[in-house]
Amino acid sequence: LQVLDMAASSYELPTLIMRLAFAVIAIGFFVTLVLAWYHGERGVQKVSGTELLILSLLFVIGGGLLWMTANKTVSEIAVTKPVIEQTASVYEKSIAVLPFVNMSADKDNEYFSDGISEEILNALVKVADLKVAGRTSSFYFKGKNESLITIGETLGVANVLEGSVRKQGEKVRITAQLIRTKDGFHLWSETYDGDLKDVFALQEKIAQAITTQLQVILQGDQKNRLVQVGTSNTEAYALYLQASAIFNRREGARFAEAIDMLKKAIALDPQYARAHSRLAALYSVNSNYAGGLEFAKTLALIELHASLATKLDPSLAEPYAALGSAYGQRRMFLESQQALSKALKLDPNDVPSNSWLATQLINTGYIREGNAALDRTLAIDPLLPNALLWRARNYVFDGDLENADRMLQKATEAGHVFVGIGQTKLDSARGDKTAAINSLAKGLAGYFTRNFPSGAAKIFAQSCYGDAEAKKQSLVLFNNYLELVDELAMKADSMKD
Repeated sequence: LQVLDMAASSYELPTLIMRLAFAVIAIGFFVTLVLAWYHGERGVQKVSGTELLILSLLFVIGGGLLWMTANKTVSEIAVTKPVIEQTASVYEKSIAVLPFVNMSADKDNEYFSDGISEEILNALVKVADLKVAGRTSSFYFKGKNESLITIGETLGVANVLEGSVRKQGEKVRITAQLIRTKDGFHLWSETYDGDLKDVFALQEKIAQAITTQLQVILQGDQKNRLVQVGTSNTEAYALYLQASAIFNRREGARFAEAIDMLKKAIALDPQYARAHSRLAALYSVNSNYAGGLEFAKTLALIELHASLATKLDPSLAEPYAALGSAYGQRRMFLESQQALSKALKLDPNDVPSNSWLATQLINTGYIREGNAALDRTLAIDPLLPNALLWRARNYVFDGDLENADRMLQKATEAGHVFVGIGQTKLDSARGDKTAAINSLAKGLAGYFTRNFPSGAAKIFAQSCYGDAEAKKQSLVLFNNYLELVDELAMKADSMKD
């Protein structure tokens, strides 16, 4: 049994094999005891008819027991097997920072209360002795009346930090409370008052208080400072928070506005490393939203601001993540992986770096490694929509439709607008062609077909599933689009002339 246990552990054999092996050994031991007794009583002799009868009877009994054990085991596994692997227990030094409530009279200050929450989260995530749920998952519960138990179970955390922010002119009041998720017990609560220029000091006090309450071990400079100050210019900081709110929500239509905000922040404080870093990330993501700039020009801007950010603050992971994403879009795969690896070396828990590396690996054929990177991403940020969608697709390819379905449901609940692209794979694997076409059309509608006439998404979807007439219509739509692009290019060239 010890040898089998070592083998099962080394080769990750299913638990069922160990259970069946134990049953076989136990039955064999029983048979051996009976035979030993029989021969001990009668001495060594040839096999008799009586012995054959005893052996036959023992093997019938043993086989029956083995059959019952195997069926019982399989039945138990079918009932108790979780759709998604669950962790054995929740780590006590774990926390989710929920978005602080905006208590200001001006509701437009919500970016400020969200920003305060995110800054505290970013400070805590750097602490090695503390597990912190990712921003997307924590902010998923904003405005939802979910119980703390549900939040704790969903995010796999033992504690939550919640609070409120009131901003009036230059005055700020931040109230924070640390609550245990399993029973709602308030571990700590405090209110902090100050001016806008004191906001970093207030965030630092809250972060330090959390680590004290959870008995977290701080290392090196963390003992003195957890929150990154970044700038002493409060106007630049406000612009950074506003741009970050647009970036985090992926409001593609407002990306140009966010870029202008960051440019203004940099003009106010050219040494603001995080503003340069976020600008590089915005340019990188913006290229997916047809921002209007030529990609070569965009890449040059990403490289410029990423370089400035890393020179001003070498500890930042985001500039390398932005470069990794941009290089991947440019099919510079080696440079992309090098940049993302550098980002993860600086911050192993950085969600964009883990997520972008995962998709990069999958796109270049490293499926197993990509899935592992997706699992790491979801361990940090379990409700990250894009990671859920990619993992669901790969579950379909592996034939695990149950897990794929669960992941797609979560991606839908998290608000992923392209979830139909994953759902179509699942519908197809289940043999439902009609549902697969409808799901693909839903996934393609909007962003992917914004430059095509209404109804194009359905035509493209039907074409993908073998409709000959739809294929002809698709070719006409593509040709019309390419002719329009050529016409616009010619007009642009004539205007330059």
